[in-house]
Amino acid sequence: MTGEIAVIVTARNEAARLDATLAALAGAFPGARVVVADDASTDATGHLALQAGAELVRAPHRLGKGGTATLAARRLLDADAARVYVLCDGDLGASAGALARLVAALEGEPCDIAVAAFSRRVGGGVGAALGLSRRAVRDLTGLELNAPLSGQRALRGEALAAVVPFAAGFGMETAMAIDAHRAGFSIAEVELDLEHRASGRTLSGFLHRGRQARDIARAWLARRGGPGQGKAE
Repeated sequence: MTGEIAVIVTARNEAARLDATLAALAGAFPGARVVVADDASTDATGHLALQAGAELVRAPHRLGKGGTATLAARRLLDADAARVYVLCDGDLGASAGALARLVAALEGEPCDIAVAAFSRRVGGGVGAALGLSRRAVRDLTGLELNAPLSGQRALRGEALAAVVPFAAGFGMETAMAIDAHRAGFSIAEVELDLEHRASGRTLSGFLHRGRQARDIARAWLARRGGPGQGKAE
């Protein structure tokens, strides 16, 4: 299936870890089309993406994670690029190689979307944003997901098409679960040994998680009207 895989790497100011992430993805998915969705980084993220041989989709100004990922997804879908799409964050470093197991899960399990659940927690806050995301998904789908905020996932092509455009900002993953379930696609979680750049219990970390909670709440409220609501956020 490797020749039918495309990878979207979401990144903002990830110059410190992007090289290692892209190298690991190249090893895990040789020959795959890799697109870095750069949310108007102010560091060398875009340059490093091109230097590593990846395609670059750069937001003209800061759009947030969901908006920038939508630009990359639409480029790939317009080209009918792949049968399986892998979404991941640019800060995974060498651990990104473990994402091959998500694609294997689509082959071995009756699921349309495979989501990575981190096997160990690195940094983070008190879990408020995660709890909010779990409640939103449970409320609108009845699903009990452990890792609804995980940005690491593999989707069949038809499932990706059903969830694009992504919800704005950090509401992207929560909304993806809701929209996919409503469209009839199944979701499975796969525990993987991944690591990322932890935000930590600092002022910037708490501000980041505050933005997460805001975007999750917006995605939740936009979809409470029923199927088809909220897709134009």
